[in-house]
Amino acid sequence: MSLRMIAKDLYRLQQMVDRLEKDLAACPPAQIDRLKLKLAQAKQARNQVRRMLDGQLDR
Repeated sequence: MSLRMIAKDLYRLQQMVDRLEKDLAACPPAQIDRLKLKLAQAKQARNQVRRMLDGQLDR
């Protein structure tokens, strides 16, 4: 995978994390657990892609 594609994926995931954090702050109490789970999954994916990018840059 090229650096450009990894960077675009990282940017997309960061935008998703930011949007989910905003949604979580304004969501009704009934949806908090569902959004927390989605946010945790998005952060995990973002961190994985960030590690991939860091590994490619170290070479």
